[in-house]
Amino acid sequence: MDKEWQARKSSQEILETVDSDDRYDFDFHDLDRVQRRLKQRHVQMIAIAGTVGTGLFLGSGNALQVAGPLGALIAYALVGTVAYSSLCCIGEMTTWAPISGTFPHYAARWVDPAFGFAVGWNYFYANATSVPVEISAAVILLTFWDKDASHAAIYTAVIAILVCAINVFGVRYFGESEFFFSIVKLILIISLLLTGLIVDLGGGPDHERIGFKFWINPGAVNRAHLVEDAGADRFLAILNVIIQAAFSFQGMELVCIAASETENPRRNIRKAVRRVFWRIVIFYMLGVLMIGLLVRYDNPALLSRVGTAAQSPFVIAMNAAGIKAFPHVVNAAIFTSAFSAGSSYLFASSRVLYGLSIRGQAPKIFAYTTKNGLPLAAVLATSAFALMAFMTVSAGAETVFNWFVNIVTTGGFIGWFSINLTYVFFHRGMKAQGYDLTKNVYNNPFQPYLAYWGIGWTLFFILMNGYAVFFKFESSLFLTAYINIPIFAALYFGYKFVYKTRIWKPLEMDFVTGIPTVEETEMPPEPPVTVLEKIADVLF
Repeated sequence: MDKEWQARKSSQEILETVDSDDRYDFDFHDLDRVQRRLKQRHVQMIAIAGTVGTGLFLGSGNALQVAGPLGALIAYALVGTVAYSSLCCIGEMTTWAPISGTFPHYAARWVDPAFGFAVGWNYFYANATSVPVEISAAVILLTFWDKDASHAAIYTAVIAILVCAINVFGVRYFGESEFFFSIVKLILIISLLLTGLIVDLGGGPDHERIGFKFWINPGAVNRAHLVEDAGADRFLAILNVIIQAAFSFQGMELVCIAASETENPRRNIRKAVRRVFWRIVIFYMLGVLMIGLLVRYDNPALLSRVGTAAQSPFVIAMNAAGIKAFPHVVNAAIFTSAFSAGSSYLFASSRVLYGLSIRGQAPKIFAYTTKNGLPLAAVLATSAFALMAFMTVSAGAETVFNWFVNIVTTGGFIGWFSINLTYVFFHRGMKAQGYDLTKNVYNNPFQPYLAYWGIGWTLFFILMNGYAVFFKFESSLFLTAYINIPIFAALYFGYKFVYKTRIWKPLEMDFVTGIPTVEETEMPPEPPVTVLEKIADVLF
């Protein structure tokens, strides 16, 4: 304890040399007005909602078509490890400091205020722009039942209003909606996996035993048809799917963004992070493996880009097996997934905007909260992005909309990179100041090597995002793939130039100010008594 106290005292003395500058003052505890209204079951299901989505139900079909069953499995497995490393990093920092602003604030607090500014605004506009994307995806899913294009504007308006209303009503309503949508996802993916296994073993209406025959013919790994060498071409096909799979896993960090509004945040975040690894293995890995068993990678139906259940590899497999009821069920479940994603992106971006505001890196108006702790101004400002969904109704505006979406797609990769990089600084500072990292509520024994793994691969994702353009160069595709890099650099160096910030040294990092203690946030756990409570404790 003496060593830890001396480290805190040394750190505080260093901080006192710059406390006249409010950009270095992290004691915003009294300004943070959000309230802890999310319960344990909400947090656990939010973690599932961020893990399983349209990337698995729809995007996995394109992955299978591009790289083949083994290629898709390798790509998703690799990206799963990167997603897990990022979640472990933000989970450990969040259990130390469960406060508003989440990882952009950690970046400002432990790396450089300019870095936190750039990370926060990058994450805000990337997620805020994703809101209308998911609304548009939900509208497209409705065309599975209603082919009348004239109804698109009406559907867009209704879905946009509902997505915004859930967030305006408060975090409790958001938590309940995510709980419901996650239950639907769980039931769907478990049903698909079990049904797929039965069909693969010959239990379908046609009683054909499939096994691994599609891994033999047409093969385990497809070619990208970019170079003549077969081995290199298959590698490029896997690389293509790696980039796609990375998009599918984005959003897992949402559970930690909600920490400042969660009951017993340290205990609940620790439990969520520990269980996410198994959810990745069970849902994503088994899901990708199953579609690789059931569908040939050269199946013409995989080329469909209708955006509905018709392009889902699970539906294609069930139709081939003669099970005709699945398409409608799957489409309905995927619709709830898209709706849930839109609501989640709105929640995440509004909370990051609120965190930037209370720390002086965004206009002060966005720090306004209601008496119930809702950051209303930030929610309303983010909700305005939902109006962009109407651009897809017009053929001319849709092109502009798609351009804008593609420009910010690397925002999620930059977010992961910043999480891993911030953790390296956090780890180094904690060690230098004498803190025992194993005493934190959550600590991963493989750190900081997990963070190094995440840094390396996220940099790879950012740089290779538009690699295909170099085989057939198009300036527009190159621009949309890489323009977010100079935008991020402009945010970082612009803030650094104006405010003359500097990178924190290990002994200068503040791990105390404005951070609630464990006693302030955690209530004693209540052990389950009834059978239902014990089951719920295992599941949630």
